[in-house]
Amino acid sequence: MFTSYVIETQGLSKTYKGVQALRSLDLKVQANSICGFLGPNGAGKTTAIKLLLGLARPTGGDGKVFGLDIVKENDQIRRKVGYLAQDPRFYEYMTARETLRFTASFFYAGPRAAIEQRVAETLDLVGLADKADRPVKGFSGGERQRLGIAQAQVNYPDLLILDEPAASLDPQGRHDVLDVMERLRKHTTIFYSTHILDDVQRVSDTVVILNRGELVAQGRIEEVLAWGQAVSFTLTIMGDSLGVETRLRSQPWITGLEEISRNGRVSWRIRVSDRAKAESELVPLALAGGGVTICEFGNKTQNLEDVFLKIVKESNHEH
Repeated sequence: MFTSYVIETQGLSKTYKGVQALRSLDLKVQANSICGFLGPNGAGKTTAIKLLLGLARPTGGDGKVFGLDIVKENDQIRRKVGYLAQDPRFYEYMTARETLRFTASFFYAGPRAAIEQRVAETLDLVGLADKADRPVKGFSGGERQRLGIAQAQVNYPDLLILDEPAASLDPQGRHDVLDVMERLRKHTTIFYSTHILDDVQRVSDTVVILNRGELVAQGRIEEVLAWGQAVSFTLTIMGDSLGVETRLRSQPWITGLEEISRNGRVSWRIRVSDRAKAESELVPLALAGGGVTICEFGNKTQNLEDVFLKIVKESNHEH
């Protein structure tokens, strides 16, 4: 029975020589999403990926990919999954085109022209069409990662698992890899591990956070960003600030009003208990008395790095 979850695990765990690398992981990854799998180095991310791919056997619990059992039906899973290891290795003397042709030959027994077309499409998809016939040994780190993604993607997988795809890249290389991931989202589900949090906020729909082998948070990125935080808005005005403040303080759904700055303009951080009401009524309330100009209004979200550090710190205290 195939649910809308591409990956679903229950109590999945792995112990190596008495050390618990992964403990009771309940993971859910939805179809056609980009899911960022986060955690400090040594949190158990690579272990979890190895279990999903059948490269290691679980000590306890079970897992399904496409509704198929990760231990018993691993062969069927592997045909539908593309995988990029943390540090991909290539035959340095081969060109990008030859590398993909070589990989594609494991999957396709069809006419040569069909293979060539797939190789060309894949090179185009990862932005390497102009470097297709250069030997890999001259490639930059970013180009190697994109070739690695191309290799993982050449068999039209329904799931792409990438282990730290941008870990060792410079900002330009990381940007290029993220662009490729964005382009691939309409073709497949992407599950990728990383510890570079800015990237996750840019491309992911959902996040899973692991610490010391344990799942400490998972959900849509907006939910995780709002974790442990009252919803707050920022409002900056010019004009009758006293009138605005009086009107705001009279609203029962405004739970806190804190002045941030006053330099010709007045800015407040406004905590609210009702986000929808705040979105529709804060600006009209501010303008209601006249003599006021709104300079800035927005929802204040935390960045993922703050939330991540907070979640990891709290989970460390529980140990």
